[in-house]
Amino acid sequence: MKLTVLGGGGFRVPYVYQALLRDKGSPRIDDVWLYDTDPARLKAMAATLAQFADGHADAPRVTVTTTLDDALEGSDFVFAAIRVGGLAGRMCDERVALDLDVLGQETTGPGGLAYGLRTIPVMLDIAHRVRRLAPRAYVINFTNPAGMITEAMQSVLGDRVLGICDTPSGLGRRIATTLGLDPSRAQFDYVGLNHLGWMRRVLHDGEDILPRLLADERLRDLEEGVVFGTEWLRDLGVIPNEYLYYYYFNRDAVRSILDAPQTRGEFLARQQREFYQRVTEAADGSAVSLWREAVANRSANYMAEAKGAVQGEAEADEDFRPDPAHHGYAGVALAVMAAISRNERATMILNVRNGTTVSALPHDAVVEVPVTVDANGVHPLTITQPDLHQAGLMQQVKAVERLTIGAATTGSRAAAAKAFSLHPLVDSVTIGRKLLDGYIDRIPEVAAVFNSPRS
Repeated sequence: MKLTVLGGGGFRVPYVYQALLRDKGSPRIDDVWLYDTDPARLKAMAATLAQFADGHADAPRVTVTTTLDDALEGSDFVFAAIRVGGLAGRMCDERVALDLDVLGQETTGPGGLAYGLRTIPVMLDIAHRVRRLAPRAYVINFTNPAGMITEAMQSVLGDRVLGICDTPSGLGRRIATTLGLDPSRAQFDYVGLNHLGWMRRVLHDGEDILPRLLADERLRDLEEGVVFGTEWLRDLGVIPNEYLYYYYFNRDAVRSILDAPQTRGEFLARQQREFYQRVTEAADGSAVSLWREAVANRSANYMAEAKGAVQGEAEADEDFRPDPAHHGYAGVALAVMAAISRNERATMILNVRNGTTVSALPHDAVVEVPVTVDANGVHPLTITQPDLHQAGLMQQVKAVERLTIGAATTGSRAAAAKAFSLHPLVDSVTIGRKLLDGYIDRIPEVAAVFNSPRS
């Protein structure tokens, strides 16, 4: 089977490839195509994967290309993880908002809307190409903002597009292991949108272990205990997705990011520039070790502002090893492909079409909920409805997402201004309009959305 990776020169690719190396089922992915617009990044990533493949007689063959149609043609699965505008765009996502004292973050808040505006047209073009060149393919979307992009692509490909995120499954796994329990025997009751959800129950052998964790001193050792504080988690009675830090502690987050010497995007831009240069120049087979070093530093500084650290200054744990077996998106992507191609029925948390799952949201909205996946596709599980607080926040953010999709597909500045102004992390119509103007001025790919002729 053929797997196409869009964004094939990116840091996530080795996780996916290592997962494929471990997969011994049949049929399996034996043909991997890496597509990227940057030949140098592709060359560096191909060298890294070649070292991972060393010693594996049945390693999937790897082809690199800068031609999108060649990459897509005849694919069985498409893994999408692209960044329209590159890290330069991400840095603008952050700084335009921060200059107005509003949260500057990649996917949450106005930065996520700017990211979505410029990404949706590109992903819709990809969706049309998939429908023409690989009509039987499933698209596994990791391109952020994942829920918004998945919803836009479903307008072309329907339920053959699903979104994945490593955060919910990682949260469930950490809850179980914090209590010394086997996470593979746990079932998760989770509801939300991408980067905006709540773990409400964790059933282990039929027992909900979440109340036990909330009452336990070990709660402070949970990553979310560090991010939110144990008192707030106990007040809520659930464990929020870590990105809800930016809602529950918005002023703290903005102040912390402003006080830091660099944003997350600025840190990653420097780090990635150094990594790709070093891999390109290396002649000693050190690509894998350089990748692991870079991943360790990225992980150590992830959401630094929420953990009392400074972006770029947190030191990596000397014992840190990127573990593909427990790295969410690679494991989830492999499980999806195995479930569909081999009918290995699996339960996981995905971004999928709502249907009747969450009654407070439209039928065609994309939500992040537990589903089962098999050869017949994706089937959302029946869940307990979200409470008023959860449903209200989901509705407001979903309204903003749909306005953003509309703006990206029609070029409507009015819809875009409305999206920015109505976002719960933007408290002013005046600021909303300034945000839109700032992103149009600073990011050419955003400006193109409103300057392109429409049919």
